[in-house]
Amino acid sequence: MSPLVSGFSKLSKTDKIKWLATHHFNNDPTATAVLTTYWNSDEKLQRLHDEFTENTISNYYLPFSVAPNFVINGKTYTIPMAIEESSVVAAASKAAKFWQKRGGFTAKVLSTTKVGQVHFLFTGVPDHLLQFFTEIEPVLRASVSHITKNMEKRGGGLKSIELRDKTAQLDSYYQLHCTFETADAMGANFINSTLEQLAKTLVTEAKHYEHFSISDKHIEILMSILSNYVPECLVKATVSCKIDELESTATLSAEAYAKKFIRAIQIANIEPYRAVTHNKGIMNGIDAVVLATGNDFRAVEAGAHAYASRKGTYTSLTHAEIKDDTFTFSIEVPLALGTVGGLTNLHPLVKFALQLLDTPNATKLMEITAVAGLAQNFAAVNSLITTGIQQGHMKMHLMNILNQFEATAHEKAKLIKYFETNTVTHNEVVTQIEKLRTS
Repeated sequence: MSPLVSGFSKLSKTDKIKWLATHHFNNDPTATAVLTTYWNSDEKLQRLHDEFTENTISNYYLPFSVAPNFVINGKTYTIPMAIEESSVVAAASKAAKFWQKRGGFTAKVLSTTKVGQVHFLFTGVPDHLLQFFTEIEPVLRASVSHITKNMEKRGGGLKSIELRDKTAQLDSYYQLHCTFETADAMGANFINSTLEQLAKTLVTEAKHYEHFSISDKHIEILMSILSNYVPECLVKATVSCKIDELESTATLSAEAYAKKFIRAIQIANIEPYRAVTHNKGIMNGIDAVVLATGNDFRAVEAGAHAYASRKGTYTSLTHAEIKDDTFTFSIEVPLALGTVGGLTNLHPLVKFALQLLDTPNATKLMEITAVAGLAQNFAAVNSLITTGIQQGHMKMHLMNILNQFEATAHEKAKLIKYFETNTVTHNEVVTQIEKLRTS
């Protein structure tokens, strides 16, 4: 059991590690060595990483990979991906190469509106509240002008404020439902600061509103917070080609392949058990780009899955169809991303990733990220309906198993050759390592 500790955050990094080693690892020097091994030798860079968060004791590394050959709206990209699963990068690269020969991907941002809400309780007369809101809306807007003016210069700002009556769902509950444009910033701090000021102004104005009775005057603010559900911050990506341009297999004609592919997508549209795994594969690609570019992948995940449930059941984020002998595969997904603020100006690899993408604005990054998700899904469904998912996945996983058993360079070369024509399973890899080591 971990002992209680007071003032841990005030300890130096070295003393934090000493406390952990003493109370959790019986002063085993290996524990300390693991942490210090991952410190950056550049003291300035390490200090930067230490200050990204709280109670930092080391760095946690993820591979920073790239997937080349993505043609998006006629321009070629090499996409950065931060992820530990090798098959994701391999699959994305394979899909990019496949569609590069067929005109590439098209992508378009449909809307960029984000949402924030002031949640409050009001026990007075609903009509009095509506009249009050109508009269003070200009005051609410004026009260946040000092927060919004710089964003407005960049084309963003507070777009709308709507009073929403939610008392049918919860007694006395109302919202100020606000929409925002945040230009190239993700905008969380901007939105939250604006909402908190709106809440203060709402309470202040209510106290002095002459048409309120005594019981009307009390507005209790519950919370003021942005929403990570952004169904109006939406991007669509698409690939298409004539059916006869699709690759046939030994057992499937191009037409049969297309129909089987569409059936797989239809299953994800009607079967939530499949849809969750289907969309998880999409997010493999999206999250990897979001993380590499210093954005909030948890917010993107939450918003995407909520969007997949918007019609009352959880469904696929991608769609496929055949029309006029043309196969079309597309994704429509909400992505609240930024290319300024946060880590984008601080983390050296985030800077590199954005430069690699030719310093995109937020809408371009939305397009690129949606394409990564579509490519990932295409590769996954392609494997599922042809060879099966494990053949490619386990071959990519082979190196992890070999490293687990500390295989030498000679052993790796031998076993990679062996598994070119044999099925990779954990048990078979162990068997072959043992054979090599006893021969």
